[in-house]
Amino acid sequence: MWTIPASGSLRLCKRPSVLRGLVFRSYTTKTSDPLRILFCGSDDFSIASLNALRAYQLKQPERISSIDVVCRPGKRVGRGLKQVREVPIKAAATALSLPVHEIDTFTGWKPPTFSDGPINLVIAVSFGLFVPSRILNGAKYGGLNVHPSLLPDFRGPAPLHHTLLSGQTTTGVTLQTLHLKNFDHGVVLSQTPAPGFDIPNPDSCTVPELLGLVAPKGAELLVNGIEKGLYVPPVVDAGWRAAEATGELIHATKITPQDRRINWANWTLADINRRSRIIGPLWSTALSATNAEGSPPSFQQKRLILTDIEEVDSPQGCNSFSIMPGLPFTNAPYPVQPKKGRELYVFTKDGKLMRINRMKVEGEQDAEGLRAAIKARMFGDQAFHYDGAEFTPFRNSLV
Repeated sequence: MWTIPASGSLRLCKRPSVLRGLVFRSYTTKTSDPLRILFCGSDDFSIASLNALRAYQLKQPERISSIDVVCRPGKRVGRGLKQVREVPIKAAATALSLPVHEIDTFTGWKPPTFSDGPINLVIAVSFGLFVPSRILNGAKYGGLNVHPSLLPDFRGPAPLHHTLLSGQTTTGVTLQTLHLKNFDHGVVLSQTPAPGFDIPNPDSCTVPELLGLVAPKGAELLVNGIEKGLYVPPVVDAGWRAAEATGELIHATKITPQDRRINWANWTLADINRRSRIIGPLWSTALSATNAEGSPPSFQQKRLILTDIEEVDSPQGCNSFSIMPGLPFTNAPYPVQPKKGRELYVFTKDGKLMRINRMKVEGEQDAEGLRAAIKARMFGDQAFHYDGAEFTPFRNSLV
């Protein structure tokens, strides 16, 4: 039957069809003006959505009139800041023959205007900058965002990292409106059905692997939302995660260098391995002797980045060090020499032995763990004998 809704637009509403006792509902598609889209993005997650959106535009040009891309300017990096690292989506947009606008702030900036009117839909995917209300209110259909989690869980800038850090086995993607005041607080328009999709090998999955899984699913969710006109007012809240949440929701805060600092008093070996896998090489600090040989002792705290670690069996006689988690030692007498068979070890909170194969001492190049510690003069001046074996520890525990 034909119905005329309050908006005045005419559309066909189909009755539910019944087949052998099963009911199939056909949902109407909301119509809108041809879309003039301002797409704000940065990384591979947003590139997947942009590619899908561009493909849909080429297939349905009457639905999408134009796509303009906004990204952050490139940053100078490297020695002397002579190289410019561009935001990945810039090259992707250029390859798709889409206009690119590089801005570091929306202050004083105005979206493009066309002969058929101004931008009427803003889409922000993994962008980083907050789209101000001035821009959103100027777009007839407001804004959309694709988020790689089941909102409201894992709101924030690092949902993939925190999903893996918290040991989740399932996840999902969400299409929401852009909120006028806060990140990730819009109306959920579409969401991966409960309970979400499985994370492959959650005990070994990395952020790039999870990104490869969620990016195409997020892109598909966006295009389906565009096709169904979910952005056309009045929008309908389709979120289920908030109602079914049984535990505390996690805020996916930005990953900082402090998140990589090992907490020797509380982290087990599993904690250390998980964080190393998900957020990169971990670090700690230790005392390094800075005085010349024969002069009064002088020490400095230096950062150690553990670039290669692994769990190993305990050498004979070293178990006494397990009561001092975070205190590195070597199976060598004092003064320590880098001979074959000598390694750098440290126990974790749960009594597991970790071998430091390689590390980078602040101000030095990455090197084999024992040699790096010897060069930085981090060992104490006495050895300990256990069960016929001799061990030399650092001057103090790692902190």
